Amino acid sequence: MNIDFPFHFDSRGKTATTGDNDHVRDMIEQLIFTNAGERVNRPDFGSGLMQLVFAPNSPELAATVQFTLQAAIQRWLGDIIELRALDVQAVDSTISVNMAYAIRRTGLEQTASFSRSI
Repeated sequence: MNIDFPFHFDSRGKTATTGDNDHVRDMIEQLIFTNAGERVNRPDFGSGLMQLVFAPNSPELAATVQFTLQAAIQRWLGDIIELRALDVQAVDSTISVNMAYAIRRTGLEQTASFSRSI
């Protein structure tokens, strides 16, 4: 079992755990919403998405996020997942990230969606 993200306690008062598939999704979420410089000993970890919070929302911003996110996933999670599809959309004040991936160890295909208002 893996520690669940975000960190919290379960009903027994112990550290909450999660299964492998949810852990992979948690790692993707952490990568997407972590800024470079936030992690000790990994100053370049992250996707840069949150640095664009104050940028004007536009199709160009979505394309930039998609490009940088694809590179970050390949660099940091490429040995764990195989990215099958990645779509980033900027609509009004929200950036949405939709992705399809396969977990390399099991071959299990998954989809995940993340969004944040900017």
